[in-house]
Amino acid sequence: MSTTGPGVDPDENRRQVLYWRLLARLFDQEEQATLESASLAVVKDIGLPSALLDPQASVDSVVQRHPELAAEFDGLMAPEPDDEGTRDRAAEVRRAALASKVLLNVFASGSGTVSAGQLARWQSDAGWLERAFGCRPGELRGGRAGQGAGQGAGAGAAGQGVSPTGTGGRGVTPDLGRLIPEIGPELGAIEADLVKRMHLREVLADSRLAARLTPSMSLIEQLLRDKNNLSGVALANAKALIRRFVDEVAEVLRTQVEKTTVGALDRSVPPKRVFRNLDLDRTIWKNLTNWSPEEERLYVDRLYYRHTARKTTPQRLIVVVDQSGSMVDSMVNCTILASIFAGLPKVDVHLIAYDTQALDLTPWVQDPFETLLRTNLGGGTDGTVAMALAQPKIAEPRNTVVVWISDFYEWQTEPLFESMAAIHRSGAKFIPVGSVTSSGRGSVNPWFRDRFKDLGTPVLSGHIRKLVRELKTFLA
Repeated sequence: MSTTGPGVDPDENRRQVLYWRLLARLFDQEEQATLESASLAVVKDIGLPSALLDPQASVDSVVQRHPELAAEFDGLMAPEPDDEGTRDRAAEVRRAALASKVLLNVFASGSGTVSAGQLARWQSDAGWLERAFGCRPGELRGGRAGQGAGQGAGAGAAGQGVSPTGTGGRGVTPDLGRLIPEIGPELGAIEADLVKRMHLREVLADSRLAARLTPSMSLIEQLLRDKNNLSGVALANAKALIRRFVDEVAEVLRTQVEKTTVGALDRSVPPKRVFRNLDLDRTIWKNLTNWSPEEERLYVDRLYYRHTARKTTPQRLIVVVDQSGSMVDSMVNCTILASIFAGLPKVDVHLIAYDTQALDLTPWVQDPFETLLRTNLGGGTDGTVAMALAQPKIAEPRNTVVVWISDFYEWQTEPLFESMAAIHRSGAKFIPVGSVTSSGRGSVNPWFRDRFKDLGTPVLSGHIRKLVRELKTFLA
């Protein structure tokens, strides 16, 4: 392509060609011959494969053929210092070509029926987009943060020495507080639309096709909504997908719960005499009198171990979660979280789910998979029916915490709020939670938000780690 003329920057022209093609493809599925041919010339000129311009080629397939590109996708679109004097315009053209590929694959999702393979490809490409922002695959979509984007993703990261922050060694940390609210919901909406466009029941009835599905929050929501209409092989495959997702999320949440210790050290309990508890510094200090200068050797008469047992007070944790359609990811996350806390010593966990009716799920709280299968997503919202189940469970207010997860768009606002305020005044800890998604998205009824703030119990919204910290602090 011609780049002649005074003041013409050929790299800037190349970059504009690639971005004009990106915009044309996003807003019009018809191929623009001039832009396509010009973009092909640019890609070849800068030494990149023409497969980057193929709408049918996934990022995984491109990386598998050209593994050296994997590291370039990592942190590709993470924010960088804007220093006009040191801009590498040739590198910007290369990034434009790579960014155009991943953006088109994710946001140009097409129309019509979606196959299991197409959904799996989109999920993989979305994982590459998240990596391009410096996030872990699944992080922006509210899925299982830390899961790989596919074989190409894993191989690329391992083979190219990508930095732990996922920014390809460029040392850039993306502003997740800005990216998550803006991009996360869009990715989630696209994925949900793809799932709805699948003939999901037919896919589930074929074990070979079902095996190609990657569990995600959107897919789990559809499975939970449709579970009563499934049977035989389809139901078995649906349960297997739900089980996989629950196990993956539980692994992430369990790590977050275990990061903080519970309770003060109980020195009345003798320490376990195992190597991991060995207090090496104290052992050396206490045995210094046995040092032999002639032999330059320390003789140890006694080993000292650290105390690890902790004092715990029996606590009751009552989790009330809105199971209406707008709270699906909170329902899934909190059901799993309740099961993890139920496994802690001296923590008595109760779980209640509600829409216009309430269901006491406490007998199954240890098994989030069985709990989710007993939920019925959708319907209206009437928290007073859940309150009728929750209040009798508060036997010792000072040792009780009530976590109420909802967007609080309620039918009977005044009576429900008065009941919640009464729990707070009784001495129990009341934690209203607006969202506990993996990505930290959600909205809350402003009427409730203002009144909770005045009550001194502001609504906890954001990443599920916030709720984990609150509960750990109370149980300590």
